[in-house]
Amino acid sequence: QVRLVESGGGLVQAGGSLRLSCAASGRTFSAYAMGWFRRPPGKEREFVAAVTWSGMQTYYADSVKGRFTISRDNAMNTLYLQMNNLEPEDTATYYCAARYNIGNRYYTKDHEYGDWGQGTQVTVSS
Repeated sequence: QVRLVESGGGLVQAGGSLRLSCAASGRTFSAYAMGWFRRPPGKEREFVAAVTWSGMQTYYADSVKGRFTISRDNAMNTLYLQMNNLEPEDTATYYCAARYNIGNRYYTKDHEYGDWGQGTQVTVSS
């Protein structure tokens, strides 16, 4: 099991930027494929972005493609989500998730992940 702690959320105006971080501890971070999900107010949790253990392959939801960038630093045991050109529709609680996998895969379904952080709130005002 890996422990995940998100940070970096906050209140930002539309068009602004935020960078979320997810600090991992407890197991070998580089053995995990990672993902970001979000839960908008009153809605189901949805996929945002995913990355393979190496960071070489990434995948994005259509709604964030071209605006968000997922990355990881395995030496620092940290996952990132750079969010640019934020929109009010991006308002949500953001979660990072981990899936043990040493193959070259990423995952886009929340049931595929076994470990989750507690979430960080992002609010985008119009």
